[in-house]
Amino acid sequence: MAWWENDPVYQAVEQAFVDGDPEEHAGGPLDVRAVVASISREAKDAFAYDDVPWGRFPRGPETRDHVARLRSHDADVVYHAVRGVNGELANSAWSVAALAVPFLLRVAADPRGHCRAYALELAAGIVQWTPGPGRCTREELLRVTDGEGRYEPSGYFGTWGIEAARDAIAADADLVTALLDDPDPEVRAAAAYAGVVASGHIDDIRGALHTRLRVEADPTVRAGLVLAIAQLAYEHADPACEAWAQELWSDPAMPPAVRVSAALGWLCLTDAPVPDALGAVLDACATDETARLMTPLPWMRAVDYDGDAGLRRCLRGLLHPESLEPQWDDPWRSPPRAHLSDFPGHAATGGAAGIRQKGTAPT
Repeated sequence: MAWWENDPVYQAVEQAFVDGDPEEHAGGPLDVRAVVASISREAKDAFAYDDVPWGRFPRGPETRDHVARLRSHDADVVYHAVRGVNGELANSAWSVAALAVPFLLRVAADPRGHCRAYALELAAGIVQWTPGPGRCTREELLRVTDGEGRYEPSGYFGTWGIEAARDAIAADADLVTALLDDPDPEVRAAAAYAGVVASGHIDDIRGALHTRLRVEADPTVRAGLVLAIAQLAYEHADPACEAWAQELWSDPAMPPAVRVSAALGWLCLTDAPVPDALGAVLDACATDETARLMTPLPWMRAVDYDGDAGLRRCLRGLLHPESLEPQWDDPWRSPPRAHLSDFPGHAATGGAAGIRQKGTAPT
C-alpha cells in the first residue's frame, strides 16, 4: 500500500475530486480559490503565512516551509525557498503554489529582499502557459492558459489553483504595477510578465504598462512591455491593440527590439497574411544582437530550452509553423534562466547577484 493511501489529506482529495464532483466543493474549505480570497490584506502584509490552512492541500506543509524562508536575510536560503515552491509547481501542485502567491509578491515588493524577479516570475508561472519549443505559433505564443481542465497528481482539481493564482495577482495588482517602476530592470520586466495574468483590474494594468513604456529606457524591458501589452490584448480583447502594434513595428524611429516585439504581438493578434512590409522589418531588425537583447525576457525563455535561440524559434513558429517538428518536452526541466544582468550593460543588483555568481539557475 502506498503511503499516501493512508494520508487523510490525500483521502479527502480523492473522495472530493476523484470519487465526487468538484463543483460540490466550490467555495468550501477545499476550494483553494476561496482560501486565497479569505487571506486578509493585513495577514499578507504581515507575512502571516501560518494563518493559511496549508494542511488541507497535498504538499501543503512542505510548501509552507518554503514560504517560511522567503524573507531570510541569506540570499542562498531565499533562492532555495523560491526554488522549492517552483519544484511544487513543476510537480503540478498548482493549488499550494497559488497559496504562496501573496507572499511571493511581497518578497518581490521588498527592495531589501532577494530573488525578487524570480519570485514574480514564479507567481506568474503558475498561470502562464508555456508553449515550449516547437509550439510557438500565432495561436499559442501569447496564450495565457491552454483552457484545459487540470488535475494534480493527487487528484485535486488543479484548474482551481491556476484561477486562485490569477485572483491573487489581481488582488495585489497595485503591488505588481508599482514594481513596473522598480530601479531593477529585471524586476520591471518580471512585473510586466506577472501583471498580464491577473484576473481583474485589467484597465489599471493596461494603463500602467503603457505609462511605463513611455518612459522606459532599458531596451530589453521596453521589448518586454510591448509583449506584455500584446499578451493582455490577446487575453482580454482590445481592438485598438492590433493597430497600435502595427504602428510600432512600422515606425523606423523605434528601436529594433521594440519593432520586433510589436511584430510578434501583431502576428498573434491577427490571422491576416504576413505583409511584405513586416517581413522587411523582421529581416532588418531581427538580428543576432536583437535576439541576444531579448533572450532574458521570460517569453523568450519559455520557448527556448537551449538558452539563446528564443527569438529565432518564435519567428519560425509564427512565420513558418509548417516547418516545426514535434519535439519531446521534458516536464521536469525548466528553461535556463538568463538574467538581464548576465548581459553587457546590465549590472547585477541585490541578492540575486550573489546567486548568479554561483552559476546556479532556478529549475
